[in-house]
Amino acid sequence: MHAAQPNLSSSALSISCRNINVRFFTDRRKTTALEGLSLDVASGEFLTLLGPSGCGKSTFLRVVADLVKPSRGEIQVLDVAPQVARARRDIGFVFQDAALLPWRTALQNVELPLEVANGRARAGRATPRELLELVGLKGREDAYPHEMSGGMRQRVAIARALVSDPKVLLMDEPFGALDEITRDRLNEELRRVWREMGLTILFVTHSIYEAAFLGQRVLLLAANPGRVKEIVPVTLPEDRTLDIRETSEFVQLSAHLRRVLETC
Repeated sequence: MHAAQPNLSSSALSISCRNINVRFFTDRRKTTALEGLSLDVASGEFLTLLGPSGCGKSTFLRVVADLVKPSRGEIQVLDVAPQVARARRDIGFVFQDAALLPWRTALQNVELPLEVANGRARAGRATPRELLELVGLKGREDAYPHEMSGGMRQRVAIARALVSDPKVLLMDEPFGALDEITRDRLNEELRRVWREMGLTILFVTHSIYEAAFLGQRVLLLAANPGRVKEIVPVTLPEDRTLDIRETSEFVQLSAHLRRVLETC
């Protein structure tokens, strides 16, 4: 069974952007972080973003999340402006640093967005306790961050991002600081969570193998200025385990991604 390619009809889009430019100004110079970026992301798609440092991967996620305003261009998230989607709590964000509050337990950290919302958050499909079980932390609800490994803390961060029942999950190198074995395990876990919850995920990484394993498509960005270099479909089977990395199809895909990156 091969991966189902995303349905990019206009009625099934989570994200649609046209000619997005982002420029940052300082006293000394102007920096173009993104230029002419046009992209459609299907509802329920897992899109990985790959490219050299400074190519605008994180900036693009922040545009989607309404944390950075584009200098030019148009973007819609779930058929509305990003600020509307953010206000509706349709967007979740996971950073490289789990950023848990050290004086709160795992369960209390996951509950935090609901407390901050002060009753304004919609009822999620899963409770904080159920989300911790979903990410593999059943029995660790009362553990404090210093009592957990880095991988466990990132699992808590993912559960926290899901507690408001977002439709779009943005992940900015969430596993970049973890050891290889833990990272591999979380890659498998993340695909399971994605399939169970039907999320749209945008996942930034510097790892070719991670981008190929996780994504249904890989968006490769070139730097100076940040722009779309190529969008590569991933035709690997939908049901993936880490063993797939030993197949000729995976090796060929990874080799192609590497060749494109070398020209970015």
